[in-house]
Amino acid sequence: MTTILQYLLSGLAIGGIYALVALGYHVMWSAARAVNFAHGDTLMLGAVLAVTGVDNGLPVWLACLCAIAAGGVFGVLLERFAVRPFTGSVNAIGWMLTTIAVGIMIESLATMHFGGFSRPLPSPGVEKAISIFGAGVYPQELVIPAVAVLAMFGLAAMQKHTLIGRAMQAVAHNRQAAALMGVNVNAIVAFSFGLAALAGAGAGVLIAPVTQASATMGMLLGLKGFAVAIIGGITSAPGVVICGLLFGVMEKFVEGYISTASREIIGFSVMIAVLLAFPQGLFGKKEVNKV
Repeated sequence: MTTILQYLLSGLAIGGIYALVALGYHVMWSAARAVNFAHGDTLMLGAVLAVTGVDNGLPVWLACLCAIAAGGVFGVLLERFAVRPFTGSVNAIGWMLTTIAVGIMIESLATMHFGGFSRPLPSPGVEKAISIFGAGVYPQELVIPAVAVLAMFGLAAMQKHTLIGRAMQAVAHNRQAAALMGVNVNAIVAFSFGLAALAGAGAGVLIAPVTQASATMGMLLGLKGFAVAIIGGITSAPGVVICGLLFGVMEKFVEGYISTASREIIGFSVMIAVLLAFPQGLFGKKEVNKV
């Protein structure tokens, strides 16, 4: 029983990271029908900049805030220069290649300046493990899934109760109609990419004390976050968060009862199987284009 609880708690921690990354993909897709395939590198950027800030004498909390803010700025700039020029046509896919290229460049720059080794981010949440019915877990690991769930509810509240949130919904529903009603579509899309990048950089800051920060940490986490978004249904915020948490738990049980080498095989096989049965994802809705 203790072993099962250990896998469950550890799985929820990494699942919370997948959920935050997938939530970013949801926000971007809803606004622009395009995503940032360098989103995993936004996570890496948050972690690496936080560690760099601490190394340069900043308090941990300030270094983390600056790293998250820098991630948001990166998201806005990437949308403006790597996505927007290529989304004019419905069938344009240039944004895929440009965001992938930007991700490779960011990873290379991080390796040049940060080094090729993993480095820890200090946090009071990993100073001492606590025991829950015999299962050892760091407080930081308990915070991560809680933040993912709060981010989901926060996004829903913003969309329902704020002007910019309603504008985001309008753009997601119909960009042309939103523009005719006076909504600045480009500004809303840029804001959405920035908001998604804030979630990604925040995920990096949260996971860095547990797994350590490195220049290469973002690629696999970003890919799995995208897989989770697809499985859950990229149009459904609750769907991607729920599937992110479950995906993390599944991985830990596969690691514990089968092998670490089988983790990726089974995880991505599940994604393929879900898409064969549910092309829109488990919680996604089929989109109808009116002509």
